[in-house]
Amino acid sequence: MYQAYPLYKIVLRRFLAVLVGILALPVMLFRQDRARFYSYLHRVWCKTSTKPVWLAQTEAVGSIHW
Repeated sequence: MYQAYPLYKIVLRRFLAVLVGILALPVMLFRQDRARFYSYLHRVWCKTSTKPVWLAQTEAVGSIHW
Protein backbone atom coordinates (compact mmCIF):
# COMPACT_ATOMS: atom_id res chain seq x y z
CA MET A 1 0.00 0.00 0.00
CA TYR A 2 2.90 2.34 0.65
CA GLN A 3 6.49 2.40 -0.56
CA ALA A 4 9.03 1.21 1.98
CA TYR A 5 12.21 3.24 1.64
CA PRO A 6 15.63 1.73 2.37
CA LEU A 7 17.42 2.94 5.49
CA TYR A 8 20.16 4.78 3.58
CA LYS A 9 17.57 6.88 1.74
CA ILE A 10 15.80 7.82 4.98
CA VAL A 11 19.07 8.77 6.68
CA LEU A 12 20.37 10.72 3.67
CA ARG A 13 17.17 12.69 3.16
CA ARG A 14 16.89 13.56 6.86
CA PHE A 15 20.56 14.54 7.01
CA LEU A 16 20.09 16.87 4.05
CA ALA A 17 16.96 18.40 5.61
CA VAL A 18 18.87 19.15 8.82
CA LEU A 19 21.86 20.49 6.90
CA VAL A 20 19.74 22.83 4.77
CA GLY A 21 17.87 23.98 7.88
CA ILE A 22 21.09 24.81 9.71
CA LEU A 23 22.68 26.53 6.72
CA ALA A 24 19.55 28.61 6.07
CA LEU A 25 19.13 29.65 9.71
CA PRO A 26 21.11 32.94 9.53
CA VAL A 27 19.11 34.08 6.51
CA MET A 28 15.75 32.79 7.72
CA LEU A 29 16.02 34.60 11.08
CA PHE A 30 15.26 37.88 9.32
CA ARG A 31 12.56 36.67 6.93
CA GLN A 32 8.83 36.71 7.54
CA ASP A 33 8.16 33.41 5.74
CA ARG A 34 10.52 31.27 7.81
CA ALA A 35 7.64 29.18 9.18
CA ARG A 36 6.70 28.14 5.65
CA PHE A 37 10.30 27.21 4.85
CA TYR A 38 10.77 25.11 7.96
CA SER A 39 7.35 23.54 7.45
CA TYR A 40 8.56 22.47 4.00
CA LEU A 41 11.69 20.97 5.56
CA HIS A 42 9.50 19.07 8.01
CA ARG A 43 7.51 17.63 5.09
CA VAL A 44 10.77 16.59 3.44
CA TRP A 45 11.80 14.92 6.71
CA CYS A 46 8.52 13.00 7.00
CA LYS A 47 8.22 12.05 3.34
CA THR A 48 10.67 9.18 3.56
CA SER A 49 9.67 7.86 6.95
CA THR A 50 9.18 4.16 7.45
CA LYS A 51 5.41 4.61 7.23
CA PRO A 52 3.15 7.37 5.93
CA VAL A 53 2.02 9.75 8.66
CA TRP A 54 -1.64 8.80 8.28
CA LEU A 55 -0.84 5.10 8.66
CA ALA A 56 1.34 5.62 11.72
CA GLN A 57 -1.36 7.77 13.36
CA THR A 58 -4.05 5.22 12.54
CA GLU A 59 -2.04 2.44 14.12
CA ALA A 60 -1.22 4.59 17.16
CA VAL A 61 -4.89 5.17 17.88
CA GLY A 62 -5.48 1.47 18.32
CA SER A 63 -8.90 -0.06 18.39
CA ILE A 64 -11.24 2.87 18.71
CA HIS A 65 -14.47 1.91 17.02
CA TRP A 66 -16.74 4.63 15.80
